Amino acid sequence: MDRAERHCWAKVRMNKKKILIVDDDAVILKAVSMKLSGAGYDVLLAEDGAAAVKAARQARPDVILLDITFPPDMGGGPAWDGFLILGWLRRVEEAKTTPVIMISQDNGPEAQKRAADAGAVDFCPKPIEPQRLLRAIEQALCATAPGA
Repeated sequence: MDRAERHCWAKVRMNKKKILIVDDDAVILKAVSMKLSGAGYDVLLAEDGAAAVKAARQARPDVILLDITFPPDMGGGPAWDGFLILGWLRRVEEAKTTPVIMISQDNGPEAQKRAADAGAVDFCPKPIEPQRLLRAIEQALCATAPGA
């Protein structure tokens, strides 16, 4: 980490940041939530697209971690996936510019390219490597910090 990155990260750390985790897997939500809480972040959880949009509107997270794959809606609603959710988030004024990091079991080059093309700032494969995820969050926060 160079001097500019250290300075940016010091400024980011001064204010507790909110991270929204959107995933249908309760184990992932709990594990990632515990890791991020332990690193000093406020953590918000959403298990589907509707909850993600609601949380983004109400809480205005600083970074969103978004899974790509969700189970089909058995209630007859739309089949959500991370790309559809990201599209909805980009239409919500409160989340238009919020950095999104996609997370997925499908970590092939096509999924990573599609995530980048959709506007994700990074991609973290599952199983999630905690240090890799923390670095991705720090980079996203520094990129959006005032004066960055």
